[in-house]
Amino acid sequence: MKALGIILAGGNSTRMKALSDKRAISAMPIACSYRSIDFSLSNMTNSGIQTVAVLSQYNARSLNEHLNSSKWWNFGRKQGGLFLFTPTVTADNSWWYRGTADAMWQNIDFLKRRHEPYVVITSGDCVYKMDFNPVLEFHIQKQADITVVCSKLPEGDDPSRFGTVKIDGEGLVTEFEEKPMMAHSNIVSTGTYIIRRRKLIELLEQCNREGRYNFVTDILVRYKGMKKIYGYMLEDYWSNIATVDAYFKTNMDFLKPDVQEFFFQKEPRIYSKSQDLPPAKFNVGSNVKNSLIGSGSIINSTVENSVIFKRVFIGNNSVVKNSIILNGAYVGDNVHVENCIVESNETLLSDVNYVGENEIKIVFERQNRYGI
Repeated sequence: MKALGIILAGGNSTRMKALSDKRAISAMPIACSYRSIDFSLSNMTNSGIQTVAVLSQYNARSLNEHLNSSKWWNFGRKQGGLFLFTPTVTADNSWWYRGTADAMWQNIDFLKRRHEPYVVITSGDCVYKMDFNPVLEFHIQKQADITVVCSKLPEGDDPSRFGTVKIDGEGLVTEFEEKPMMAHSNIVSTGTYIIRRRKLIELLEQCNREGRYNFVTDILVRYKGMKKIYGYMLEDYWSNIATVDAYFKTNMDFLKPDVQEFFFQKEPRIYSKSQDLPPAKFNVGSNVKNSLIGSGSIINSTVENSVIFKRVFIGNNSVVKNSIILNGAYVGDNVHVENCIVESNETLLSDVNYVGENEIKIVFERQNRYGI
């Protein structure tokens, strides 16, 4: 594919609450085996993109560790590769990334050195599967300046946390509102864009001269009447995980047979960094219904409608319902967990209850079981 990829993975969201205290949103675990950024990286490699830059900033340690080798996504080639860029103090600049456009501008030398005519820009906090080749063909056919990949939200979802768009019959974006107070459309931007590399460099340099730092508000919204911006509809599954409720719902979606088939069985595959762990072990007394259980986990009790990640231990006479238990958590005996997200490596001592009443409860006790 005659394009390079840029994945914006540096942002933080207060709407993730305690879940983003120790990791970037792009590093959030998904469906037992993945991190959020795996979906964007896999879409890039499956589309034939050989060169991908990941721009990270906030709480980047776990994300950087996850990306310590490009071989998992097949970027380890003589041509191209996986590049990880964090904010760097130079003689000319000592700023952190001040926005998505500024993050790309601070790495503009990378864009200038490349030879690919197009750039695919996407975010690292979305769960989806997509071939970017038809989008590029659409972009070229329409002679667009920028193409925005859009998705129609399911009924009941709140569009006000996204950029909402209106598209005419030819695919031209006629309206673009970023996180409107009152949304007038349920078609939203997925945070994926295609643009000519030279055009992107030109727009980023213009933004920097004017002290503008955000790609959406300072380029897409500002230039929507001056540039030809088209919308390409994504018809398959797409979800953004940047709130606690959205993260919980996305993981629970993987309990549905159609979502499992789409991501686990249909080609192309979603790739991730693998670990050598034994299969999950179900001891006498375990009773598991409609749940995903990660490798290396040991189950001794009842688990229903839940996603249990890797290396989780659940003790005797406990009940886990409608919950997410992240990597390495320990659930003791006689524990009841319902409508909760249990943080990774947490310890839930015996004979306690954690129940989310009107909202999903995040269990973040910071208890060290090794000191007990």
